[in-house]
Amino acid sequence: MKTSDIILVLTAFLASAVEAVEALTVVLATGVTRGWRSTLIGAGAALLVLAALIAALGPALASVPIDTLRLVVGTLLLIFGLQWLRKAILRAGGYKPLRDEAAIYRAQLAEEQGANAKTASGMDWYAFTLAFKSVFLEGFEVAFIVLTFGTAQGNIPLAALGALLALGVVVLVGALLREPLSRVPENTIKFAVGLLLSAFGLFWSVEGLGVEWPGSDLALLGLLAYLTVISLGFVATLRRRPARRAAERTSPAPTGD
Repeated sequence: MKTSDIILVLTAFLASAVEAVEALTVVLATGVTRGWRSTLIGAGAALLVLAALIAALGPALASVPIDTLRLVVGTLLLIFGLQWLRKAILRAGGYKPLRDEAAIYRAQLAEEQGANAKTASGMDWYAFTLAFKSVFLEGFEVAFIVLTFGTAQGNIPLAALGALLALGVVVLVGALLREPLSRVPENTIKFAVGLLLSAFGLFWSVEGLGVEWPGSDLALLGLLAYLTVISLGFVATLRRRPARRAAERTSPAPTGD
């Protein structure tokens, strides 16, 4: 297996795991408070819609010239990845609060306990809508990654494999624990995904312009290392700034000569 294929599966796995954890938080809270029948029907309906979307868009993307596709997809992934990376850097640097899945879970429980009851038909449309919306919105990002990565790399099944593995792991753990995966270091995963998306985006954008990278696929590792060093440098800088401001507030004011 090529280096790019390994990174492809890893990126799809990590990105899908993050989205699956976020969707699972809502689905679990909805199922516990409102009942599992309507919740699972809503989640299943969202998965069917997403599967139809992938089946419809996959062949269309495959017909686009590969250089054009890599340029467009690479640019989109670079923008998408840098957004993830920016948020992860701000969280790691202490400028943005970490996402607390346990707190979100408790808030979701409180909100749903006060919602209207089931309809006469037995279908709880509130639970259905919540589950459908959360699974569809988070799954759409996964579908985007699977389609764009898989098509640009010429291997949609490989990207889909990484996504399915992540979904299976998260669902299994969630079913066993029946609580949000609050111990998962989500910001660390998002940091890694942001780096991987940015590296792929930059790699494919340049390839789409007709430029060949030295070392071919191995250049991805160089880009990944470069982006990692730069990002960690930003984190270190942000962490020092609050300490500097605190030191400035506690230090005595300068006196004139």
